[in-house]
Formats: sequence, structure tokens, C-alpha cells
Amino acid sequence: MSAVLNPMIDPDPPAAPFVPGPAGTHITIRGLTKYFAGWPLYENFNLDIPKGRIVSVFGPNGCGKSTLINMIAGLIPVDAGEILFDGKSLADTKIGYVFQNYREALFPWMRTIDNIAYPLRLEGRSKVDVIRRMDELVASFDVKFDLNRYPYELSGGQQQTASIMRALAPGPEVLFLDEPFSALDFEMTLFIREKLQEVFMKTGTTMLLVSHDLEEAVYLADQVLLLTKRPTRVAEILDYRDPRPRTVETLSEPGFIAAKKLSLEIFQREVRR
Repeated sequence: MSAVLNPMIDPDPPAAPFVPGPAGTHITIRGLTKYFAGWPLYENFNLDIPKGRIVSVFGPNGCGKSTLINMIAGLIPVDAGEILFDGKSLADTKIGYVFQNYREALFPWMRTIDNIAYPLRLEGRSKVDVIRRMDELVASFDVKFDLNRYPYELSGGQQQTASIMRALAPGPEVLFLDEPFSALDFEMTLFIREKLQEVFMKTGTTMLLVSHDLEEAVYLADQVLLLTKRPTRVAEILDYRDPRPRTVETLSEPGFIAAKKLSLEIFQREVRR
């Protein structure tokens, strides 16, 4: 007996059309889904990340902040969904990534200067071009330590500085930063904050920053992306537009105080749910 299909039932409904973000969107995320041990972390998650802005990601513990940027950066596979960069795939997009654990991010068998130049050599840049770009980065970060030393011979702050220089070396379209200050002392944190702002003001590179420090998240951001508990959704997206460069004085400005207060209120609301 042959089976008779019901013409009213479509066994494979067509996928929903991809809806681009509004003008000025750099990263468009549609239908992002990720399960761990059978439980949803992200499910049909949509987000538009603006171009030429620093976006800080903040939310309750375990909501998947780092997982989110790792999926966007292609370091963790997604179960479903689509992510485009200016309408392009990740393979056609130049990105940089600064890891939280700088000690494991740098190649210990390479001199620090070779670590920083590594992505340029991967691109097949000429020796002259590599030297020129290295000189630019050294001047931009006002490097005082010896780049001919190996990473394990440097302090933590120096290693993280080298990690950021390496991520910026090829001129990425998007820079991902996963809690880049968490292992640094306060002096180095202030230094790296200042340098990241300088790079941003000079290049306009889109940056996506994960932070567990609310003050830091607001201080550096043009937008604060506040997430819910899992299954994770967007709680709120707050704009913060105090002028750059932001300094210690920024911390007492009404705009900063208001943005931090509202972010904290939203965070506490989500934690209590």
C-alpha cells in the first residue's frame, strides 16, 4: 500500500527569511540556539550589534556572556542560527580576539615580538610591512618593555598588552575582548583602558567586551548589553554616550552615574527572577 501524503501538511516548512538589522548594524544574529547537556542556554536569540561602537556584555553569572562572543567569533559551534558581519560570513571577516587567560594565549616558544607579528605573517605580509606595523603598535602602546623576551619572562600586564597588540596587528574589523582586565592589577587596568580607548578613537573598530565588573562595562561602552538568566535573552540595551576620552573624572559625571545605576537596577531585577 502506498502512503498518501496530506497536501495540507508541509513536512519541511521553509526557513524564516533572514531579516537584516537596521542601518549601522555591523553584526546581525538571527535564531541563535545553543544547548548544553540538553538544556537551552540560547534559544532563537536575535541581536543587532552596531558598527563602530564598543558594546559591553553584562549579566548574571552563568548566563553565557563569554559563550555568546565565542559563538560570534566562531570559537564555539552553534546548534542553529545565522551570524553575519556586514552581510558577510565570519570566514570573510577579519577579527581579533583578546583572551582572559593571556598566559595560555601567547605562544611560549616564540619571542613576544614574534607573537605580536604572528597574524601578519599568517596573512603573508612582507617583512617591510610587518616591521612598519610593529613600529606603529609599539608607538601606539608606548611599549617600554623588551619585546625580544619570551612571554613567560614578562609580567601579567605586559603579557596582556602584547596579547592586545597581537589582536590589533592585522587591523581587525571586529575586536572581541573576553574579560581582558580580570587578571590585571589596577594600574595596568587603567593603562589598558586608556589604550583601548585611544585605538577605538583612532580606528573606530567595532569592539565587543565581556566584563564581570559593572563599572568597567559602563565606562568603556557606547552600549551596555544586559542579559537575563538562562535561557538567555536580552534584558535591555542601554546607550551611554559621554564623550571620549573618558577619564577618572568620568566616574563622577551625572551621565556615568545614571547609566551605572540603571544597569545595576536591571541586573538586580534579572538576578531575582
